[in-house]
Amino acid sequence: MATKQVDIPGIGPVTLYKRRGNRSLRLSLGSGGEVRVSLPYWVPYAAGEQFARSREAWILAHRSPTPALLEDGHAVGKAHHLRFAPSFEAKKPVGRIKASEVEITYPRSLTLADPAVQKAARSAAIRALRKEAERLLPQRLHQLAERNGFTFSNVQIKQLKSRWGSCSSKKEITLNLFLMQLPWHLIDYVLLHELTHTKVMQHGAPFWQELERHAPRAKALRKEIGNCQTVLRTE
Repeated sequence: MATKQVDIPGIGPVTLYKRRGNRSLRLSLGSGGEVRVSLPYWVPYAAGEQFARSREAWILAHRSPTPALLEDGHAVGKAHHLRFAPSFEAKKPVGRIKASEVEITYPRSLTLADPAVQKAARSAAIRALRKEAERLLPQRLHQLAERNGFTFSNVQIKQLKSRWGSCSSKKEITLNLFLMQLPWHLIDYVLLHELTHTKVMQHGAPFWQELERHAPRAKALRKEIGNCQTVLRTE
């Protein structure tokens, strides 16, 4: 399979694939918003590029917003930083978690902004966040529970899309691995929020009164965390 990547104004990077079994041009979108055009082996790349240009409106309407670019030096959780390492030996982008780095090795024929390189970086960064979260969050939850007189039955770490945590009626607490990107005072707020649900399930006045007994700045912290997102930060 032969490939070529072009940058089209208004669309961004587009990867053109030539496949011998193809009989027509096909356009597809990857999960990260990357644009791919598959074309017959005998069709020139220029035809694939023109095909992508002709579908610009459809592409912009159907793909998810492009994630912010992950770059060298970006912090990952409490203990790691991203490190991008182009290599002559690398055959494809690969992410490895080290003591203090999340290292992404990739072929020198690619750029840091290549969708495959970014995908490897995001995958490895999330693995690093999960490892940190599984090591640190249950420990901190137990400390806060003991200090504030709460009990819970279980805690698990997951990658959640829109919530920092949850607590079931059985006192089972779920925490978002992206918490590791927040400062500790906001992490503690979320943990106390979920621990408070072990006593008061609904978000009524009794809940907020109970939470403020253990987190006196609960209103300000609630507002502060409202400006945070459950995604990989790029800073």
